[in-house]
Amino acid sequence: MEDSKALYQEKTELLKALSHPLRLQIVRGLLVGGCRNVRCMEEGTGQSQSTISQHLMRLKAAGVVKCQRSGNEMYYEVADPGAAAVVAALFGDEAGDYSCPCAGLQSEEG
Repeated sequence: MEDSKALYQEKTELLKALSHPLRLQIVRGLLVGGCRNVRCMEEGTGQSQSTISQHLMRLKAAGVVKCQRSGNEMYYEVADPGAAAVVAALFGDEAGDYSCPCAGLQSEEG
């Protein structure tokens, strides 16, 4: 029973990370659009750089996204196949709708 308690806690943390509308929009945008920088997210969401950066920090801390530096820019992508699965379920998306590499992992899990 203790193992399942840890599993429930882990899944709860994932849901908390995705529970804000902007974070959900960011994650789905990354899945559909692939790796993107904050400037692209600003244009896609209409939110400020600082607002997006705050939400990206929360997503990164939860392990939902990862980033890679290219010159002066940071490019983000979804790192958690479980997050991709949750977003797909919420929006009725198929793994083929996503350009993110983790979307392929999602279909292996079930």
